[in-house]
Amino acid sequence: MRATKLTVAALAVVAGLSLTACQNDDIAADPQPAASSPAGSSTGGSDTDKGQEEGTVAGTGSNEDGKADDCRTDELEVTAENVTIDGDTVGTVAVTFVNGGGRDCALTGYAGVDLKTDAGSLSAERTGEEAPSVVLKDGKSVSFAVTYPVNDSGGSGVDVSGLVVTPPNETKSVTLDWPGTSLPVTDGSGTPVKVGPIGSAGQGG
Repeated sequence: MRATKLTVAALAVVAGLSLTACQNDDIAADPQPAASSPAGSSTGGSDTDKGQEEGTVAGTGSNEDGKADDCRTDELEVTAENVTIDGDTVGTVAVTFVNGGGRDCALTGYAGVDLKTDAGSLSAERTGEEAPSVVLKDGKSVSFAVTYPVNDSGGSGVDVSGLVVTPPNETKSVTLDWPGTSLPVTDGSGTPVKVGPIGSAGQGG
């Protein structure tokens, strides 16, 4: 009787080991992680983790390379003011972009500037200065200079009725009142209206 009980017990142990072996074989054939990962994740980390490693923060308007996207015209508040110093023979208008888009964005190079005059449209020439890329944080501002010859002829000169500004890498323009003075009447050989690169006037804020 005792021998029979030992045999039954031994068979039970063997059966248990066989079942465990089968389960281990099944796990090896079809491994499952201890805790499931969110959809789209990988062993290299989620897209969010990668972005944070590269310095990109969600909501800043930065692209996958960690660089800010270009500022769009509709995101910018554009103003212009006369900052000419008394006695200067060259007038200066400072044009300011304020970022109100709710994200950081980039302004690179030169804005397009045209003057509406009673003699027709006049496009400003670039000064040729180095044109850096400026990351304009949400709520901050940056300015550039528009210089022009001051009319000191005593006559009415060329009346300027508007300032048309197009942000860098954009096609949509904003038309502002011209805060400067009239331009002198020239034969085309006088000092042209010039536009400086982004950041060429003031320090922004």
